[in-house]
Amino acid sequence: MSTCEAIKVLALKGWSGRRIAQELAVNRETVARYLRPSNPTIPPLGSEDTGTGSAPKPTIPTAGSRSGRRSGCEVHLAEITLAIEQGLSAERIYQDLVLSHAFAGSYTSVKRFVHQRRSSQRLPFRRWESEPGEETQIDFGQGAWVIGEQGKHRRPHLLRVILSHSRKGYSEVLWRQTTE
Repeated sequence: MSTCEAIKVLALKGWSGRRIAQELAVNRETVARYLRPSNPTIPPLGSEDTGTGSAPKPTIPTAGSRSGRRSGCEVHLAEITLAIEQGLSAERIYQDLVLSHAFAGSYTSVKRFVHQRRSSQRLPFRRWESEPGEETQIDFGQGAWVIGEQGKHRRPHLLRVILSHSRKGYSEVLWRQTTE
C-alpha cells in the first residue's frame, strides 16, 4: 500500500509516470494503473472521500449494457419502430427523419439502427393448411456417390413426395431419369 500512496504523492507533485516508475523501481504500467481515474479500487488523484457512499463506476461493462457510442437514432426510437412495423425501408425512414426532425445523422447510421431492430424482431409463425388430396410437394435431386456392383461410381437420383395435409412422405431412388 505504501507504493500506491507514494505513486499518488509523486504524481500530485507533478512528476511524470516514467520518472515515478524509475524512482520507485516499478513498471510504468503499474504507475499508470494506479493513476487511472477509472480504477475502481483506487480513487482518482485529488479526490477526497466525501462520505456520500457512492460506489465507483466499474471498468468492465455490466451485463445488459452496450459498449461504444450511442446512436443518434435512439432519440427517435418510437418513430423508427413504428415505421419498421409499417414495413418502410431504411432509406424511407431516413428521409422522414430528415424532413420531420431535421435529423443530422447519416443514412448509414439509420440503416445500421434499423437492421439491428429488424434482426431482433421475431418472424411471425403462420401455419399453412390444405385439404386432403389438394396439394403435394415434390422434390427431385441427386444423392451421394455410391460404388456400384462392378466397382463403378454411380450417383442415384432421388424422388421425394410429401403430402401437404398429412405430411406423409414417399421417397424413391432412381438410377435413370426416364419418364417411366
